[in-house]
Amino acid sequence: MANDMSAHEGTVYARAEDVRRFVTAMIAANGVPSDDARIVAECLVRADLRGVDTHGIARLPGYLDRVRRNLINARPALQPKRVSPVASHLDGDNGFGFVVATRAMQEAMEIARTTGLGLVSVKRSTHFGMAANYLLQAVEAGFIALVFTNASRSMPPWGGREALLGTSPFGAGAPGGDHGPFILDMAPSVAARGKIRKALRLGQPIPPDYALDAEGRPTTDPARALAGVVLPMGGPKGSGLSMLMDILSGVISGAAFAGDVEDQYKNFEKPQNVGHFFLAIKPDLFIGIEEYRARMDVLVERVHSTPRAEGFDEVLMPGEPEARQEKLRLATGIPYHRADLDSLLKEARAVRLEPLTTSTLPFD
Repeated sequence: MANDMSAHEGTVYARAEDVRRFVTAMIAANGVPSDDARIVAECLVRADLRGVDTHGIARLPGYLDRVRRNLINARPALQPKRVSPVASHLDGDNGFGFVVATRAMQEAMEIARTTGLGLVSVKRSTHFGMAANYLLQAVEAGFIALVFTNASRSMPPWGGREALLGTSPFGAGAPGGDHGPFILDMAPSVAARGKIRKALRLGQPIPPDYALDAEGRPTTDPARALAGVVLPMGGPKGSGLSMLMDILSGVISGAAFAGDVEDQYKNFEKPQNVGHFFLAIKPDLFIGIEEYRARMDVLVERVHSTPRAEGFDEVLMPGEPEARQEKLRLATGIPYHRADLDSLLKEARAVRLEPLTTSTLPFD
């Protein structure tokens, strides 16, 4: 049974192609060129398809608010500058991070087609959402990839109690053979802040190991957690990874770093100046492509055949749970909680856009 999303409570389902059209139209209605609006929509919807709901369309109202405040440039001029045969530097011109990152990965792959590897460093960008978007962009074109970004301060260095580091993701991808690709997209924190924001929107508690409140005490209250700090994964390991992401994304690019990236949810006076790092590598630099794919198959098959520990039904490669979720949601529709769609309804009404068609039941 299909309805517009204002007609019922609880979880509803929407087909991915309908969500893409709806979101693209909403972004374009805010002055963003249609091609760029499509890129942003694709990235947000793919996050929802893969179950990374914290980086999906629920974030769109916040991005559009920053467009209207001129903190995200709706029409950036993106012109990568080659600084060596294998590297380019890109000024993001404060554009949508999704658009800037997609252009940067395109440049990295263009270089790699000729030289074997391509590196692009980015400054003056904004939040780019799910890092896996750009890993998949590269992997689907046949490249191994690394994707890093820095982020606004939210996590203390190990041993500290005040936020300095960002939950800056480490992303790596590699094409597979007969099996799917390797896609690793991980935050250096116990949990991304997006999960805490989602818990706040839905009125749910968070686990006690996610964050500390403003007084440095563990909390299950998402509001208190957002006023405090998230905790690094693995103590000094997560803290060190975040520093590495800041060096490769912020220090060497000329972007903000060391706690100076602006928080998109708190600072409404100036752009974020996020830095990114993209590396594309041809997988057949040292061995033939068929041998590479065969060796990847061996790796995957050996991982899958590892004896299972108690409590596990199977052993999976990084990216496999998300790929399964994407396949399922393409068939059944993407589930959305009504609380996550309320602000989108308001945005749609503001630009006189027809509501997104949803169903109270899965489509398949």
